[in-house]
Parts: sequence; C-alpha cells; structure tokens
Amino acid sequence: MFQVIFNSISAAEMAALPKELQLDLLAEFHFLPSDLEDLDRSRFGKVRRDGRSLHRYRATDYRIYFEKHPDGILIHRVLHKNTIRDFLYRSNLPVDEEDAQLGEAKEFWKLIEEAEKKA
Repeated sequence: MFQVIFNSISAAEMAALPKELQLDLLAEFHFLPSDLEDLDRSRFGKVRRDGRSLHRYRATDYRIYFEKHPDGILIHRVLHKNTIRDFLYRSNLPVDEEDAQLGEAKEFWKLIEEAEKKA
C-alpha cells in the first residue's frame, strides 16, 4: 500500500492552511514513488547534498519537500514559495541551478533536520 507520510512539522504546516487549500495541494500531488525518476521538471526538482536527495514539488504557491520511504513518500516540509524560495534565491535561475543552490544552502538543510528531530 502506498502512503503519504507527514512528519510532525509538515503535518503542522499543512494543518495551518485552510482546509480547501490543503485539499487543493493534495489533489495536485498525485504520483507514485516509482514515478520519481521520470517527472515533469517544471513542477519537480531534486535537492542534493552530501549524498542525500530530497524531491521538491511545486503545487500552486507552495513547495513540498519529500523523499522516498519504504511505505510511500515522507513529506518533510510544506512551505509557501515566498518563504524558503525568496529567502535563499529570489531570481530567475533555471530550475536545475535553483535546486543546486538550494542543496548548498545550510539554512534549507536546517529546516529539514529540524523536522527530523521532532519526528
């Protein structure tokens, strides 16, 4: 069985959104973990650092950061595009370069590690 698993921080981030927006985000977030190798690059990206990879999905004005999990996918963060994105790189960089810069940003990985420590 395929599951979408939220850690405590990503669950809180989703819960803080209006119910209608939550449903809209989840409605756009439709794929299987096996699809992660051949995804639409306009909506998906991959953030890498020190041998670790996270996927980024663009849903409306939000970015969902997640990774494969044995039971499905594990969602680490659900962030409005004007938070992490603007904070780290407010420019017109190509998606691949944008993800590469995000992968190098210590602030981004602190957000991810914060969620893991609270799990």
